[in-house]
Amino acid sequence: MSTHLSATDQDLLRQIELFHGLQEREVSQVFASARRINLSEGEYFFMQGDPTRLMYVLIEGRVKLQQVTADGQQVLLRILTPPALFGAVAITQAKEYPVSALAAEDSAAAVWMKEDLMRIVAEVPQLALNALTFMAKQVQAFQDQFRQLATERVERRLARTLLRLASQTGKRVEQGVLIGLPLSRGDLAEMIGATLFTVSRILSQWENQGLVVCGRQRIIVRYPHGLVEIAEDFPPTERTPQE
Repeated sequence: MSTHLSATDQDLLRQIELFHGLQEREVSQVFASARRINLSEGEYFFMQGDPTRLMYVLIEGRVKLQQVTADGQQVLLRILTPPALFGAVAITQAKEYPVSALAAEDSAAAVWMKEDLMRIVAEVPQLALNALTFMAKQVQAFQDQFRQLATERVERRLARTLLRLASQTGKRVEQGVLIGLPLSRGDLAEMIGATLFTVSRILSQWENQGLVVCGRQRIIVRYPHGLVEIAEDFPPTERTPQE
């Protein structure tokens, strides 16, 4: 079931880079063509290979972007939190979604039909430019991620991922920086293309070293500089984590 966007939804959408630089009447035109949809945890917004019929902006909840590689390995590319644009290939001539988008919890999104998007893009050139910029950044990010999967040690990949998540969603707590979304060791294993056993072993080692604090779907980065040393292959310093 879909509904019109609320004023609160529209305020959130204005944060999305895709809509920056548009005149107010153009923003109103774009938002008027959108609808709000709700999905339950475990439902898919779309599957890899599905026709590109819709574009989405996450308003509530969390979404996992997943991809199955040519050798059959499932990779968790990213975990999205609001506001986040996904399925943007619907604004192009692409025929299929290159990834799957799974609701990791009960979620809501603003959604646009491809036909409406193509009509609006023809009338609002700035929207097309913004879309190209967004997708270029996404392609670069995914290329970097797959390069890391192919060339870097698991420890480096895991350290980079934790640092990125801490930067994007981190909340300062007494013990350090809490990654601000539920994250299992299985999620991390998928994100870096490693086994659950390997990720669990590394996290346990880092916890013993005072670099992180791990709980059930909860990770605190206690000593970011130590993870930076691992991520960048710097020689370890003599510093110890602050109590």
